[in-house]
Parts: sequence; structure tokens; C-alpha cells
Amino acid sequence: MASNIITTAAPQSFLPISISAQVGIAILTLALVLGFPGNLFVVWSVIYQVKKRSVTCLLVLNLALADGSVLLSAPLFLRYLGAGRGWEFGSAACKLVHYLSSVNMYVSIYLICLMSMDRWLAVTKPFLSQRMRTKHTLLALLLGIWVIAFVLSLPMPFYRSNLKVLKRNITLNICMPYHWQSKGHRVFQYLFETIMGCLVPFSLINTCYTSVVCRLQSAMFQRRGQGSRLILMIICAFALFWLPYHIVNIIEVVGLLQDSKSVIDAAVKARPNVTAFAFFSSAVNPILYVFAGSSHIRQAGLSFMGKLFEDTTSESRTMSSFTRSSSSRDERTALHTLSGKLTKTFKSKNKKQSSSEAGQPAETPAAVEQLE
Repeated sequence: MASNIITTAAPQSFLPISISAQVGIAILTLALVLGFPGNLFVVWSVIYQVKKRSVTCLLVLNLALADGSVLLSAPLFLRYLGAGRGWEFGSAACKLVHYLSSVNMYVSIYLICLMSMDRWLAVTKPFLSQRMRTKHTLLALLLGIWVIAFVLSLPMPFYRSNLKVLKRNITLNICMPYHWQSKGHRVFQYLFETIMGCLVPFSLINTCYTSVVCRLQSAMFQRRGQGSRLILMIICAFALFWLPYHIVNIIEVVGLLQDSKSVIDAAVKARPNVTAFAFFSSAVNPILYVFAGSSHIRQAGLSFMGKLFEDTTSESRTMSSFTRSSSSRDERTALHTLSGKLTKTFKSKNKKQSSSEAGQPAETPAAVEQLE
């Protein structure tokens, strides 16, 4: 007896992966594969391979810790983009991973600011730089940067929510921006991120390096060491990966202020990809260190990165000693000029005094004769 088996297709409970999601998956996968072990290697090199750690070296260590921690959230985003089932990890995880990503952005840029300010102090105010380069001062500054980053990132969890969305007759939870349908909240978030995460820090960085360049050119000191090149590479990489994100922020703010739906839609469509592109900045720094320390690989092997960071210590000492000697020469020149002027003044006074004393005996006999 034959039985007729009728099979019905189960309703589709997931969405097909879009091209935008595929691009995001590729970027996040590359960031995780390259960045997480790379940042762990940087941490290992600084802790176990560097004996005398410079300020730049300790800032690089904190940068690697921030980048490595944010890359731990990459598997959640990969599942979100690749499964097509929406956000499956709850509202708390949705807010937390975006909060940590925002913290990483602020920590990274303000650590770079501190690197730039350290160079500026070493070149323009070497004596003050040496007094401030203490363990307690550096720890206080690092703690301050982390606290500032956590505070500046507080708007992120308030403007992120796990909402139920109907797409192609499928109801999914989507971890997405949510501003309570308020234009003001939306403008505030994106404008605040761009001002505090881009305009303010990069203005400070540009001011510091402009002053450093002018000082070194006036002192005829043309040598550029490993530390300076390394910091410039980190600055350029951060700007390259985060600038598109902030440009999209500005475009969306302009669209909101002008009530332009087409501009707003363009920014909303571009946001996922530029966010993934900015995420990759957490993976690029170890690659930069490999290129910067390539000359040490043949001699030092796996310890090449430790050798690179040790060079930043010797360079800082050389730059500080040069600027101190330059300042000392300026002081000696000023003192020499002042002493020359004082010597001339005293000589002219002595000449006047001797001439007046020479004139007194000639007048005395005439006075005596008159009295007689």
C-alpha cells in the first residue's frame, strides 16, 4: 500500500545576504583575522620584550588593548550580518557592543592626541617635559583618557535599540539607531560624535605638529626618528579609516537640518559600510608596526617589535637632549649679549669718572689763587 507523502516547505525565517552585508562580512573577517592576534602580539612585545618603556611605547600598549578588546565583538556582528536572522543576542548586548566600539574610537584618538602632545613638549619645552615624564603623571593621564572615553560614549547606548522590524513578511529583531523619532536627538548624536571624535582632537594634533615642525626647522634639526614616523603613520591610518564615518555623520546632519529625504537616505545607506570600514582601524596598527620595524626583523626575529619600541625611547632622549642643549645655547647667547652690554656700560661710566677726577686738580689751584 503506497502512501502519499506531501511535504510543504517551511516558511523562510531568514533574509538573503545583501551585497552591503557581504562587504561588511569581508571587512570584519579581515579585521578579526589580522587585528586580534596582531594586537595580542603588540601587547606581548611591550610587556615581555621592551626593558625600558618610553611614553610612546606605553601609549601604544593602551592602544593595542583598546583595539583588541573591541575586536572581540566582531563574531557577534558577523553572525548578525551572515545569518540573516537579525540580532539574536538581546537588547543589552546590542547596546554594549556599540558602546565599546564608541569607547574604542575615543580612546584611540585621545591616545594619539597624547602622543602628539608628548612630542610637542619634548621639542618646545624639554625641561617641563622631563619633569612631567613620571610614572604617576602618565598613569593619571591614561586613566583620564579612559574615563573621558567612557563618559563621551554614554549617548551611544541611549541611541541604540533592538527593535522588531518587518522585512519581506518576516519579523526580525534589528540592532539599530533609535532616536524616538526626534530630529534633535539625531542631530545631537552625530554632531557630538564628529566634534568630540574628530574636529577637537585633530585640531589639537595639527596644532602640536605644526609647532614641532616650526621648532625643528628653526633649530635646523632635520632628523626624523622611528618614534615620529610611527606616530605620523598611526595618525594617518586613524584619519583614513574614521574620516568617512564622520563625513557620513555630517551629511546626515545636513540632510536633517534641510529636511532633504534623499540626502538622509544616502547617509543611512552608506552608514553600515563606513562603520565596518572604521572598525578595521582596530586591526591596522599592528600592520603599521610590522612595516615600521621591518629593518629589525632579520636581526631580532620575533623580538623585532620590542626593538622598534626601544628605539622610540632612545629617540625621545635624543630629541629632549637636543632641544635642551638648543635652549641652553639660546640662554648662553642671551647671557653673553647681556654681559657684553653691561661691560660696555661699566666701561663708559669708568671713563666718565676718571675724566671728572682728572679735571678736579686743574681747577683746585685756580680756586686757591682766587682765594689768595
